[in-house]
Amino acid sequence: MARPLGGNLLDPNEPPYRQPLADGLVVRTAADTGDVGRVAEFNGSIHGPGIVGMTCNLFLHHPATRGRDLVFVEDEATVQVVSSLCLIPWTWCYDGVDIPAGEMGIVGTLETYRRRGLVRAQVGYFQQRLRERGCLLSHIQGIPYYYRQFGYEYALPLEGGLRLELRDVPEQPEAAFTCRLATLNDLPTLLRLYDEAAQDLAIHARRDVAIWQYLLKCTDGTEMQAENWLIQDAAGHVAGYLRLPKHHFGEELVVNEVSRLSFDAALAALRHLKALAEGRAKPGLRLNLPDNCTLLRLARSLGAHDLGTYAWQIYVPDMTALLRALAPALERRLAASPFAGLNREVPLRLYRETIALRFVAGRLTEVANLGFTQRGDVNIPPLAFIPLLLGYRTVEELRAAYPDVNVKPAWRLLVDTLFPKVTSFLYTVY
Repeated sequence: MARPLGGNLLDPNEPPYRQPLADGLVVRTAADTGDVGRVAEFNGSIHGPGIVGMTCNLFLHHPATRGRDLVFVEDEATVQVVSSLCLIPWTWCYDGVDIPAGEMGIVGTLETYRRRGLVRAQVGYFQQRLRERGCLLSHIQGIPYYYRQFGYEYALPLEGGLRLELRDVPEQPEAAFTCRLATLNDLPTLLRLYDEAAQDLAIHARRDVAIWQYLLKCTDGTEMQAENWLIQDAAGHVAGYLRLPKHHFGEELVVNEVSRLSFDAALAALRHLKALAEGRAKPGLRLNLPDNCTLLRLARSLGAHDLGTYAWQIYVPDMTALLRALAPALERRLAASPFAGLNREVPLRLYRETIALRFVAGRLTEVANLGFTQRGDVNIPPLAFIPLLLGYRTVEELRAAYPDVNVKPAWRLLVDTLFPKVTSFLYTVY
């Protein structure tokens, strides 16, 4: 499914970016397939061989990427790539509202070129690229703490989940279900099952046919390679699916995506996973999945223990613009609450600025940035507001960590209604 050169990669309306730095270095974006290949080899030298094919496929075959999404620093004296990162486009669905997002991915710098501000220089371009792409959010799986300097805050679940010992998986009394690897012919079924499961998540990633084709055709041999197992009942009807990544943290057999499953199908899935783990000499099962899915709930009932979770780090370039885009979701939450038909201005004081949400008859008619204000009834540090907005933390949870989170009692129920804690999970789009 290779796209033609001069298609998405080389958009004539988007000439390559170039910005000189000190010491003969220059920030560039990919101008041709040769640049993609050079950056891919560089990424492999930093992150491992599986990243080479992943980088090439992302920028030569993925339906959403463009040449200006791949940025790198080149030493002009040696024509060597010495640092790189990229923007990977996603579409999130936030409670029914589609939001363009840009993941910052595959960040790395040669050791001899570190501590020169090269990542910071590329992040400056990256933030410009977010605006060009219309991205209202950015996310990264990055290392702890480092990305806080660029305005990122932990705000959605990522790695972790549960570990289930193989001995705790019940024996199968009869073969009511069978499992088989999915093929391209199963794409419509996978698409339907994914969309059904996504309805159980307040925030999830959109996947269309092109994304599914990429996942099924362009990840083998790369860091993102995965097995797609279909679960079939006795009549041959598909009851659900599982995705098992080849590369992951931990020694267990990992499941990092699952469709909706009935109890019996989930039990059959665990038995199949146990058989795979035993055949591959894996010490247990690791489930990196949403808290509300049947497979995770079943594993927990069987004695699985919590491994804790890491989290996506989130950056919001323009909070006012994001809140405007989320108006339909906020209005629906009010309509289903005691605040239906609300006529009130809700001032969100984020210390450096105050954003006023103006509701008329339950409709969000205006989102206004009032700039800096001295006092407020809803006071939340700007980074702490991100996990509240995304339903990852409640006001009470944030207050326990940040004493400068202060929502006056008269406003608490309304704030909790607008920004409730929800179950969210991002399954990959590449």
